[in-house]
Amino acid sequence: MNTTWQIQEAKNKLSEVIDRALEQGPQLITRWGKNTAVIMSYREYEKLRASEGKLSEFFRASPLSGIDLERDQSPPRPGVEL
Repeated sequence: MNTTWQIQEAKNKLSEVIDRALEQGPQLITRWGKNTAVIMSYREYEKLRASEGKLSEFFRASPLSGIDLERDQSPPRPGVEL
């Protein structure tokens, strides 16, 4: 099962790369031996996009969202000498 493709091979076999992305999962494309791109099914892409959320939504959904937090009023700690 080939999941890594050199860019030239991927260009020559684009249909096969896409078919494998649909059947087997993401396909990694390399250029000059370095990871460059990933071909994945649109369904997997949509899942990734759906899992992204705004930070504000994350905090709103937190179990701590309704708690009134107060700042610690104790004096600061003494500095550390190095």
